[in-house]
Amino acid sequence: MSSISNHLVRPHIRILSGVVACLIAVPACLAAPAPPAARTITIGVDLPLTGDEGRAGQSTLNGIRYYVQQHPTLDGFTIMLDVRDDASSAPRDTAPGVKNLKAFIANPRVVAMLGPLDSSVARVQIPIANDAHMAMVSPATSSRCLTKEPYLPTRLNPLRTPISCKDAGLPAPSELRPTGVNNYFRLSVTDELQGPAAADYARKQLHLMRVALVNNREAYGQLLASSFTARFNKLGGTVVARQELDPAATTFDLTAFFERAKKAGAQGVYFGGAATNRGCEVRHQMASVFEIGAGTPFLGGDGIALDPTCVRDAGANALGIYATVPAPDPEQIPSAQQLIQSFKTQYGRAGDFGPYTIAAYDAAGVLYDALDRAIWVTRGNVPFRDTVVNQLAATTAYNGATGVFGFDPDGDTTLRLVSIFTPAGIDPRSGWKWVDTVSYTAALPY
Repeated sequence: MSSISNHLVRPHIRILSGVVACLIAVPACLAAPAPPAARTITIGVDLPLTGDEGRAGQSTLNGIRYYVQQHPTLDGFTIMLDVRDDASSAPRDTAPGVKNLKAFIANPRVVAMLGPLDSSVARVQIPIANDAHMAMVSPATSSRCLTKEPYLPTRLNPLRTPISCKDAGLPAPSELRPTGVNNYFRLSVTDELQGPAAADYARKQLHLMRVALVNNREAYGQLLASSFTARFNKLGGTVVARQELDPAATTFDLTAFFERAKKAGAQGVYFGGAATNRGCEVRHQMASVFEIGAGTPFLGGDGIALDPTCVRDAGANALGIYATVPAPDPEQIPSAQQLIQSFKTQYGRAGDFGPYTIAAYDAAGVLYDALDRAIWVTRGNVPFRDTVVNQLAATTAYNGATGVFGFDPDGDTTLRLVSIFTPAGIDPRSGWKWVDTVSYTAALPY
């Protein structure tokens, strides 16, 4: 906590310096006009607050609100939040997010925004915000093509060729930035690190040498599968069998595939896909061929991680699932413990705290830090939006609850941590527990 509050020391010193100056030059201060009425700066917040993602969005919002409650003013400005819901009843409908962003842009007091939570929403918001010079700070989007080309780097593709964002059916980052200047910053790592993190865990912790691989044909599943394979091979492992699934299929039978994989010596299975299209039915079907439980691990990405649907579909074979999340687990970070304890004292319900609560707290904190410097640049006035963008881009060592981080030239966090979770039991209500963290902060796995 003390390390976070250090970022607010400088503005208080400036205010104190002004007081000292008045004490030295009393006549001038007495002649000066009375200070203006309370000034405000507004930060827009765009998150899914209802619907299927409402719980995740609300717990993320709680982290932002908690930071602002602890730091209600900055350099003489009262900080206000304009909170808007981008949820929709239609799947993948991004129109509410666009509407919210346009409302932020239309309000001259809104100098930056926090959010969104979903990469699909970010993809349509970034060009609009970029044209308006509006900074966006997201605690939780991981699609690589929001910030970087290629979609899959050469060294993470077993075929040793890059896969571009266009190849993956996504716009290139340059297409999202009509001004040519990056305005989008995020605290989560990008998806191409999930496969390597699972490979590192499989080889170094589970000591697997041979695995089978199942993925759906969508870009996300292929990215996970390819990046896992490349890293697993580099670490001395072998993918002995591979099967692709049609993501639109409602039923499938992998018994014959698993029999071939077992005969080839597979000790576990990596899955590239999501729980929403019955991805963890793959784990359930493994029980007909492989040893049930942790004896035959099943690994995957954040498409299945922390999802009770995955545990339900895996059934009695839920134990032994290991899934990556492209963000740190703050409950494993010593510097975050005091904050978590104080947060839970104020927010008493279990659902108030979620996977991105502390990341959202840090997103608010790093934005405050940039705002502080932007206010200084504008000599104590409401900062211009592009000044806030410039100050976020200059962030190299913000000391947050999750650790010290900055932003690289593309706006991605330099604190590259991937967490690994496993179901706590075979009951979907049991939740998931952390088992490990893989760090690529010092060096990328490619």
